[in-house]
Order: sequence, then structure tokens, then C-alpha cells
Amino acid sequence: MPIFFRNVAAVTLPETQHHLATSLWGYTTAIAMAIVAVLSLILGPVSDYASSKKRLLAVFVGVGVLSTSMLTFTGPGDWVWVAVLFILGSIGAEGGEVFYNAMLPHIAHPGEIDRVSSRGYALGYVGGGILLAVNLVMIGLLPKTVTTPGADAVPVLGMRLSFLSVAVWWVVFSIPLFRRVPEPRGVRVGLAGENPLLVAGRRLSRTFREMRRYRQLFLFIIAFWFYNDGIGTVMKMAVAYGDEIGIGTLDLVGAILLTQAVGVPFTILFGRLAGRIGAKKGILSGLGIYMLIAIGGYFMTRAIHFWALACLVGVAQGGSQALSRSLYASMVPKKKSAEFFSFYNISGKFAGVMGPAVFALVGQLAGTSRLGVLSLIFFLVVGGVLLSFVDIEEGRKAAKSNT
Repeated sequence: MPIFFRNVAAVTLPETQHHLATSLWGYTTAIAMAIVAVLSLILGPVSDYASSKKRLLAVFVGVGVLSTSMLTFTGPGDWVWVAVLFILGSIGAEGGEVFYNAMLPHIAHPGEIDRVSSRGYALGYVGGGILLAVNLVMIGLLPKTVTTPGADAVPVLGMRLSFLSVAVWWVVFSIPLFRRVPEPRGVRVGLAGENPLLVAGRRLSRTFREMRRYRQLFLFIIAFWFYNDGIGTVMKMAVAYGDEIGIGTLDLVGAILLTQAVGVPFTILFGRLAGRIGAKKGILSGLGIYMLIAIGGYFMTRAIHFWALACLVGVAQGGSQALSRSLYASMVPKKKSAEFFSFYNISGKFAGVMGPAVFALVGQLAGTSRLGVLSLIFFLVVGGVLLSFVDIEEGRKAAKSNT
């Protein structure tokens, strides 16, 4: 998607502002995450009240699938339209995670949460890797198109078909969840027939006050907000940055496929590592790897560098995210899972606003995105330091006493 945005949708931008397409991509990502954060703030409590996690997840899947499939019909100069569709697709994917993640404490016993979460991410890598491999073949075999006079030929048809394949894949592999996973019971509060949005508003206000009772959980959310900002920005901006400095499409997509392949065993390995050294130390280890990635990204000049950094991302990405989710779940009272997971997702989504926005702004002002890469170190360091102060056992005891 970042390659398509830069080389097809935004190809009509002045050649003297080559870096501007990367900044526009960063701003688009930030806007998408801001909208998702606001929706997550409201919809988490609503799903708890109405026992409707699966129903609301289906709505977001529908939004994501429809907007992704419509990307198939975009072309040169359509960067505004592509940005809108990407924002809608991001709302579908990221917004749906509020309800998807909130099911975790209901389907996994407390002692199995780390393992189940890690295996879920690992299987996500398998599925994403298979589809990405198919897309890579399409992009490599189908003819390339010159989008504007003087521009390099781009595999436009292969990219468009990739968007369509994502929409189909999304639908097909959502079916098992909707058919087999039971709807967790909701928490009925207020009077029968009362507007769920009004009840959600009151519950949300009360939850903010209650969060002060879960000090370790609240500290973890702040830490997650910062370090996930760095991690998420790497995921969202790496390909656009690589394209900006001249790395070819097949190398970029192939390296991301490598990330998927490496991510499968290392996500599971991180889950096992957490069983020995604890989830917090496992996450801190992943953040250390990400700091090396940010430093290496600043000095990156060739495709082989991008491949090496993509491999490191695969080592740390899935494990860091899976352990973050499971660590948070272990400190959340079950009866407030969706409501509290909305805070978790809001932290991640608002983090998704700041990271890409700072990356884009630094790149726009500097005329190159290299300095934007270094800005990620700030988020990783602050998040890691805050995480080191979280008392996990105290947080789990507080959750258990209020379940």
C-alpha cells in the first residue's frame, strides 16, 4: 500500500517534492488512527453493555472489506481518494481489534493467556505470509505500467489485484470466528431499554475514575502508549521510507514477506521466553531490538540493509505485541474486559497518531525521512523506562480481587 500510494496515487506530485509523498502517507496513517481511537473509546463500553462484541466486529469487518476492495479501482493521481479508502480500511481493521482482543480473557484460562496470545499472532503471520507470497508472485509476473511520462514502470495491476485478494481473504478467514466462537456475556447495567450509548458514556466516565484503583495497569497503558508508538511507526512507515530512498518494489515486498516468515517461530519463542523470564523482560528485550532497527534505518542505503532490518523486525514484532496484549489481559478484571481493552486499544491507536505524525513532520521539514527514523528512539526509550517501573504481580492481584 505505501508503494502504491507513493508511486501510483501520488505520482502527480511535483518531482522536486519526492519526499512529500512519504509525509502524506504518514499524515494519512495518523488521521486513521485518531478516528479509530475515538471510536474505540465509545465502542468498548457499548459492547460490554449490549453483549455485541461479535456483531460490532462484523460491522468493522464489513467496512474494512468494502473499502479495501474499492482500492482496486484507483489509479494515478487518486491520492486523496486512496487516502480516504485507506483510512476507512484502517478503521475496519484496527477498530475491530477492540472486540477481538476483548474476547481473549473469556476464551483462555489465566495461565494460558501468554501462550494463546502468542499463538494467535504466530498464526496471523502464517496467514499474512501466505497471502503476501501470492501477492508477490502477482506483482512479479503481471506487466508493469508507466503511470506518467518519464516515471518508472510500476506493477499497478498486480497491486490492484492484491487489494482485492486481501478483501476476499479477510471475509473467508473471518467465518470461523463468527461460526464457532461464542459471544461473551455482557454486563447489563442501567434500566432495560436504555440507550446503550448513554449507558456507555456513564460507564466510560466511571471507568476513568476506577482506573486510579488499578495503578499498575494504568502505568502499563502509559508505557505501552509510548513504546507501541515506535513499534507501530516502524510497521507503517518502513516501506514508504524504503521506497523513498530508492529500494525496489520486489525487494520491499519480499523483505516484508521475510518478516512474516521470521515472525512465526520468534513470536512463539517470545511466548516461551515469557514463561522463563517474565512477559515484562520479554517486551523490554524486543524494545532493545527495535532501537537497533531505528539506528540501522537511519544509515540504510541498500536493499540488503532493508532485508536485514526486516529480519530483525520479524524477530521482535509479534512477540512484543503478543506479550503486551497478554500482560495487559492478566491485569484486567474479566467483567470489564471490553471496557478496559478499549483503553488498551485507545493507547495503541493514539500512539499510532503521534508516531507517524512526528515521522512525517520531521521528514517534511528536513526534506528527507532519515531524521524521522531517529525520532522513533524517543518513544522506545520512554516506553521502556516506564514499563520497567510496572509491578506486574501487584497489578494481577488488583485484577483478581475485583473480578
